Amino acid sequence: MDDQSKNQATTTDKPTGVLVLASGDVFYGYGAGMVGEALGEVCFNTAMTGYQEILTDPSYAQQIVLFTFPHIGNTGTNREDEEAACKAAMVAARGAIFRENITQPSNYRAEKPLGDWLASRGIVGLSGIDTRALTSHIRRDGMPSGVIAHAPDGVFDIKALIDKARGWNGLENADLAKDVSTDENYTWLETGWDWANGFGKLGEKSKHVVVIDYGTKRNILRCLADAGLRATVVPANTDAADILAHSPDGIVLSNGPGDPAATGEYAIPIVKELIDSELPILGICLGHQIMALALGAKTLKMEQGHHGANHPVKDFETGKVEIVSMNHGFAVDSDSLPDGVVETHKSLFDGTNCGLRLKDRPVFSVQHHPEASPGPRDSFYLFERFADYLR
Repeated sequence: MDDQSKNQATTTDKPTGVLVLASGDVFYGYGAGMVGEALGEVCFNTAMTGYQEILTDPSYAQQIVLFTFPHIGNTGTNREDEEAACKAAMVAARGAIFRENITQPSNYRAEKPLGDWLASRGIVGLSGIDTRALTSHIRRDGMPSGVIAHAPDGVFDIKALIDKARGWNGLENADLAKDVSTDENYTWLETGWDWANGFGKLGEKSKHVVVIDYGTKRNILRCLADAGLRATVVPANTDAADILAHSPDGIVLSNGPGDPAATGEYAIPIVKELIDSELPILGICLGHQIMALALGAKTLKMEQGHHGANHPVKDFETGKVEIVSMNHGFAVDSDSLPDGVVETHKSLFDGTNCGLRLKDRPVFSVQHHPEASPGPRDSFYLFERFADYLR
């Protein structure tokens, strides 16, 4: 039996994996990846590519990701496609759910099959379930708490798993940024990947930004470098005085997981001071939500969230509609935006807020992921827009 087979049961075996929801619904399938169980919020992602980037995105901390695309694993995994930027963020998604058995890798960049990679990362996998039915369940009733379990002997205590799912507090009021943020400052100079040379390196003589790490992705840092910006990454709870002591030309509030109101208990005072400094500031995802809270707006929990790479967003500044990558379960309440704050982007799926800017200073943020890797790339221009503010 090869390594892939060890981590993926065949469809002729009895079920070796299960997903149990707090509602009492049970989905049997075939276990993959880590043997054991994991508790989290179940969400679905509609992207057709980028499964490794999704599972290593720190914004998915304490979540179980259901992939709506049926065939996952065909490009394998490699060290270059990791998105977690620091060691603390290496444990992002807790579980992964697939329709079909994990596909054997067939790509020149593949270093390890997905099943083996899941096991090495402590992620529980489950295949062979009706992912359309589960997606419909989430669309109808919202993102549930659930337990995903993998046991090669196929023995599960379903009642205990249901109790565990029902006993979980969920993501509301949860500050998860502190769990995935860097513990110490570091400098980032790596630029984006290209076919000829792989990743490049930015010269030291460039504009300098401080990135507050709420769970930042590597490709955010690479996109900043591609725009000619050298980044110093600091922990999420770094106070404003220490950030300004780096003499930055601008500030970036990164993406991250959890409830923005909970992270905001310590982040909001810091961001308020930074806004008062009148430096250019860019917020992304959780950074966008914390920016809004610091400006006096409110955030709310979404029923299904936005998770995928096919979301249409309108940029009111340019009049263009962009296809973007999304990953968030909370949103900024558009009706709560105070005077002096302009809504710049809106989701064309449900009308939720996807961007804002201040009228009187170079401060703006977006809910979606302009750095999306592997794509789409419609929003890469936002990094150049930010760099222009610095210049």
